[in-house]
Amino acid sequence: MLLFLNIAQLLLYIGGLALIGQGLLFILSGQKRETNLFYQLFQIMNKPWTSIARFISPKQIADHQIPFVALCMVAILYIAVTLAKIEHCVSVGIELCQ
Repeated sequence: MLLFLNIAQLLLYIGGLALIGQGLLFILSGQKRETNLFYQLFQIMNKPWTSIARFISPKQIADHQIPFVALCMVAILYIAVTLAKIEHCVSVGIELCQ
């Protein structure tokens, strides 16, 4: 169980950092962001998160707001997995969670 929680936490952490990186490049690159190699790599890395965010969000949410929705979703899931990991470690004993 602890391995599963660690893997889920790691995947969410990487996804969150990639979404933050894409947001920073969105601000710094300006109009030429679509030709920026690193921005394109972040878009590819974030495709699963943005697809899920588009699926669960209402149609009134604009496409340029979807990465922010994905970041909020990843942050909430990361907090939930972290709390589940803490609960698991407290229930089995802190010594077994190292």
